[in-house]
Amino acid sequence: MSHSGDASLGTITTQVPSRLDRLPWSRWHWMIVIGLGTVWILDGLEVTVVGNIASRLSEDGSGLPITDAQVTGLGAALYVAGACAGALVFGRLADLFGRKKLFIITLVVYLAATAATALSFSVWWFFLFRFLTGFGIGGEYAAINSAIDELIPSKYRGRVDLIINGSYWLGAMGGALLSVLALNTNIFPKDLGWRLTFALGVVLGLVILLVRRHVPESPRWMFIHGRSEEADTLVEHVEHEVEEETGRQLPAPQGSITIQQRRSIGFGEIATSLFRQYPKRAILGFSLFVGQAFLYNAITFGFGSILVNFFSVSSSSTGYFFAAIAFGNFLGPLLLGRLFDTVGRKKMISGTYILSGLLLFVTAWLFNSGLLNATTMTISWAVVLFFASAGASSAYLTVSEIFPMETRAMAIAFFYAIGTAAGGISGPLLFSSLTSSGNVGDAVIAFSIGAGLMVLAGLVAIFFAVAAEGRSLEDIAAPLTSQKTSDSDDGKDSAPTAPAV
Repeated sequence: MSHSGDASLGTITTQVPSRLDRLPWSRWHWMIVIGLGTVWILDGLEVTVVGNIASRLSEDGSGLPITDAQVTGLGAALYVAGACAGALVFGRLADLFGRKKLFIITLVVYLAATAATALSFSVWWFFLFRFLTGFGIGGEYAAINSAIDELIPSKYRGRVDLIINGSYWLGAMGGALLSVLALNTNIFPKDLGWRLTFALGVVLGLVILLVRRHVPESPRWMFIHGRSEEADTLVEHVEHEVEEETGRQLPAPQGSITIQQRRSIGFGEIATSLFRQYPKRAILGFSLFVGQAFLYNAITFGFGSILVNFFSVSSSSTGYFFAAIAFGNFLGPLLLGRLFDTVGRKKMISGTYILSGLLLFVTAWLFNSGLLNATTMTISWAVVLFFASAGASSAYLTVSEIFPMETRAMAIAFFYAIGTAAGGISGPLLFSSLTSSGNVGDAVIAFSIGAGLMVLAGLVAIFFAVAAEGRSLEDIAAPLTSQKTSDSDDGKDSAPTAPAV
């Protein structure tokens, strides 16, 4: 039967998932990583620039009548609120209309909002477009994490997902160093430098958009939504490319799946899947996101204030310190990512969460005892975040692979929104006063809350994490449309198999 966009829907058996999972790494996969993964660099640039230029924005002559606390408190909270809203809206649309349409639209939203932020002439304008910038970024998280997992072979999925999410910190490094340049009044006037930092984000985004145009729709999404012939054609094209590149014939795919094609899945069925069929996985996703959101959004938003208020670091130099922390953050997923595919998800997720939390408690104690200076504080944070960054990246990996295909983008959006709302909106509002008060005890409270939640999330992972390493997405959680569904909170769900037709 025909399965074009207007075709009638039917029951099909396909080998598309196993065909994609058996592919060796190729130029095609690099194109996906560059086209989709690089947006995290933009997010890191955005958040870091705002945190580091907060002190400059609050100075007379910046062109905006705004305070430091407004930028790192309300401004940060609005950005995160926008990201939560964008994730939910675009996550739902990505499941309904496909990954490709949405990862183009979300990037355009980000570009337009960032450009408008650079042109801010009043506080309300700045706040409005911080919210809309977050709205675009939140949509990116939902649409792109789902697309990446559905296009990357199962053997490499863990490390690729972690490194891509960890690339946020390359943007953070760039943002930190960029802010040093932008805040140098010998080069740029006070009311111009910070605007140029946002403008650079627009330029980088346009470059990414050019690459992203060539990234295809997810074949997994296509065959479920009545476009199985297009999915087969796309996979055949990729297989041909890979065989030409390697000079070897691909092995025969192992296994197939039979599904009932559907245009859309209702919210009721999505909610049932998340909370009735997979309650332990839902608790796991929530715990991981809350823990990492409090640690990062609650504390690193105020890192510049900590350096200035507690260690008398010049506001124009905080970028150097943050660049060092960002480097530690990027090294974590880069060096530990492969272990999530080899040692296993459960050991690595729980281990990175618990260890980073315990190390943060030690850092808080050293800070409270007056044993740290600006340099040793930065080194301590870099060590903590080396492990925390790998753990935080694994939160996105986890919720993108442990729920059924039809709910993937929405599941990412849901847990991102709830976890980030809990830690990312309340965190900056609560901790901006703690970290900028000049009182050591207040900052220690902030550190301890983040550390405690990371440890608790790690304990949840010990019991509830799923051994997803090296497994097909359809094996981890059978699609809702498959002829056989799993009741699988035991982590041993299996997708149905049938002869391919």
